Amino acid sequence: MTRQLFFFALIFFLFLTFDAAFSGVQNPFSDKSLYQTAQSSLLKAARFYHSINIRGGYVYNYTVDMKEKWGEGRTDNQTIEVQPPGTPAVGMSFLTAFRATGEKEFLDFARDAAFALIHGQNELGGWDHKIHFDRPKSRVVSFDDDQTQSAIRFLMSLDQEIDDDSLTLAIDKALQMMLKSQLEDGGWPHKYPAQGNYHDYATYNDGGINDCIKVMINAHHYYGKAEYMNSLRKAAHYLVISQLPPPQPGWAQQYNKYLQPAWARTFEPPAVCPLVTIRNINTLIDLYLYIGRSEYLQPIPDALQWLKDVQLPSGKWARFVELYTNKPLYYDRGRIRVNNTSELSTERRTGYGYEQDLSQSLQQAEQRFERIKALGRDQFLQEQNRALSKQEISAKIKALEPIVQKITASQDELGRWITKNERYKKNVIGALWNGEYVVRDRISSAVFNKNVGILCEFIKLCNSFNGGGK
Repeated sequence: MTRQLFFFALIFFLFLTFDAAFSGVQNPFSDKSLYQTAQSSLLKAARFYHSINIRGGYVYNYTVDMKEKWGEGRTDNQTIEVQPPGTPAVGMSFLTAFRATGEKEFLDFARDAAFALIHGQNELGGWDHKIHFDRPKSRVVSFDDDQTQSAIRFLMSLDQEIDDDSLTLAIDKALQMMLKSQLEDGGWPHKYPAQGNYHDYATYNDGGINDCIKVMINAHHYYGKAEYMNSLRKAAHYLVISQLPPPQPGWAQQYNKYLQPAWARTFEPPAVCPLVTIRNINTLIDLYLYIGRSEYLQPIPDALQWLKDVQLPSGKWARFVELYTNKPLYYDRGRIRVNNTSELSTERRTGYGYEQDLSQSLQQAEQRFERIKALGRDQFLQEQNRALSKQEISAKIKALEPIVQKITASQDELGRWITKNERYKKNVIGALWNGEYVVRDRISSAVFNKNVGILCEFIKLCNSFNGGGK
């Protein structure tokens, strides 16, 4: 090496040393191949999953040979699921992959999922939990388990990427349905139109009203119409007035038109519900952050204290807490009250969460509330939306690396993630579950959605660190 070359090499080495020493940023690309591996894994997974679509849609689980499919029970080759982790959730995974990589193929896959949903949209503007391509469309809109709500959110999100008249018409129809179905006092029913039973009640169970509010926040954010903001204000008012009075300042799963906690199914009594209460605390915070009205925060301190007061000696919380007494409630089918979970039937004891560990959810909700109180709305939003520093991005990449390595290593050559020897309940048509299980290898939409989300986050962080990417 000549003296001149040696000199330039020394200068370059010193520059790198200086940069590393004073920037404080650890280079997260010690294994650059993992970035390419993640991208390859994402593309293989998406192509495989798209290859098993049913007219663009998806169910929950598949046997490896694709001969059997499950959603809410066994399905067939003419049926897809609207409820997550089915079609809207898989479609959103494809859309997330497009946004992380800019690869148009992912956008095409998302479009196919959207048009499966549009095909199944009923005349009212919403969806039931399944779409049957070989049967008449359902005449019921279900707000249970994020069914109609997830479909609308996905279509609106896709609408930000493509311009298509049929997509626009479907979204407009769906949002008009959301406005028409909203109850006079501001909640949303379990199902629409009126069924003449508990489905007509304003329903927080399984996040019903909470997910409707998410739809309307997104709708106003994307399209800015005053009618969507009016809907949000009505919903926020309902959250405030449906809180039960002290000494039980939580929320029930469902309410009748007189704002009284009411029976739903025969094992779902009128009661105060800790899980519903935590969800409503978070929704009130979301509404405060979006609309800015401080009265939306006023119900929260009492609710937090009540949640701490009703924690069970086991450290868990009862799903149902008896009105006036704060005692845990356990009901089997047929409105049969029992003393504890061990007295429940096998089908109910294993098929419903009568007791739950809510400690982490409660802690997160309380910390979020306290942070907002300490900072104020504007500063909290600034902190929430600020760009990450290179140090923070590098740390997140490093934390994700072993997870990404595990995900990519567990994928087979076809792009599948196969859950081995999964144990699940044996389904007997016309009978309640009797305690029998089936063990099989399965391909799961929930696993696909989770792994795609992690790969996309990793890819986005890597692109952000390098100052590139979509």
